[in-house]
Amino acid sequence: MLDLTKVAAQVEGMLATLKSGRDERQKRLQSALDVFSCPSTDVEKLRRKIEMSKTTWLVARLVDGLSQRYPAPPIPAEFNVIASDGSHIDVDRHRSTRCFLINTGSVVLSYGDKPDASLDSFPQLYATDEELVIAPPDGSGREQQIEGPLLGIKRGVEECRHLAELASKMPPGSSTLALLDGTLILWGLESNNYPDFVKEALLTNGLLACLDDMKKLNNDRRLAIASYISFPRSTDVVNTLRVSLCPHEPADCDRYCPTNESRACDAVATILDRELFSNSLSEGERSALFISPSKVQKQYKDHIVYFFYLKVDDEIARVEVPEWVAMNGSLLNLTHALLLDQCRRGQGYPVALSEAHEKAVVTGADREQFWELVDSSLVEQHMSTLCSAKSRSKITRWI
Repeated sequence: MLDLTKVAAQVEGMLATLKSGRDERQKRLQSALDVFSCPSTDVEKLRRKIEMSKTTWLVARLVDGLSQRYPAPPIPAEFNVIASDGSHIDVDRHRSTRCFLINTGSVVLSYGDKPDASLDSFPQLYATDEELVIAPPDGSGREQQIEGPLLGIKRGVEECRHLAELASKMPPGSSTLALLDGTLILWGLESNNYPDFVKEALLTNGLLACLDDMKKLNNDRRLAIASYISFPRSTDVVNTLRVSLCPHEPADCDRYCPTNESRACDAVATILDRELFSNSLSEGERSALFISPSKVQKQYKDHIVYFFYLKVDDEIARVEVPEWVAMNGSLLNLTHALLLDQCRRGQGYPVALSEAHEKAVVTGADREQFWELVDSSLVEQHMSTLCSAKSRSKITRWI
């Protein structure tokens, strides 16, 4: 049990620290805004410097400038918004059997002369030996258990797969925005050093295959896909300002700044992208396009992830789109217009994503009921329901 009386003094200390650093943070934010909006910035020169620099932080690549602002385009008279979101119950090694469940929520909203809505959820249980692992295709090497962070990645792929299925059912000639919550970049594949066959299964044959399917649908309809990140903590764009401030050509953190001594780029350090765009965009506007510097993007081919920032009321959201959406003015405008419309309908957050989340969410009570169902089914089939002593201790009162 958490003793809040013991935490209260620590909270007070945290607030004191935040207050003492408020003036310094405001100074850094103003420095960032000055560099960001400087009319004399040579964007082409900065682009070349970014490409040649070696930094210890992620730096966004520039596409159509740095401080450009774009007003919202008009929405079409008839359009659809589809969305999917997921939740899961992970493998629990203390339970009587190994299995996991992915629950995917889906939403199809149609606007225009014939408005309509369809909401559903699709729970899928994975329990066989083949379903619980990703195995090397040639049969050699160690199988990768699907659990923990890897299950989170698989769930994201399944959300995109379900979204592609929804998109394929949209009528020819229609205009549709397909939405995912979170990021299109499988960051976990970059940070956890998974073997190549895992990356191939989840990225090449998973996410990218789904994006391929959706791209092809544009042959007879207008379909854009985007992921929406609310209240982002990214610093990719601010880091372009750090490169701009660096006196070295090109910037090389390990070579020129190996110690923690004061650096020119520290003038804007710790500022978040959302703080920058909250002070530079007007309501409804989007920023310029940028490209994420993720290493895993090398395998994305024509689905390289671009992003922009969108101001909705008092919030800044990060919106990610594949290259074929970013480089198509019609699809990019459709994404901007319909996302803003969705946010205005959904009290600042896309209503389709909000509803998809509600259909997908798995509560703590749901998890307990799921395991009770599994255990009772095992009993009915006269199968073992043994669990760990740790699991039993959690449900047994000792005092």
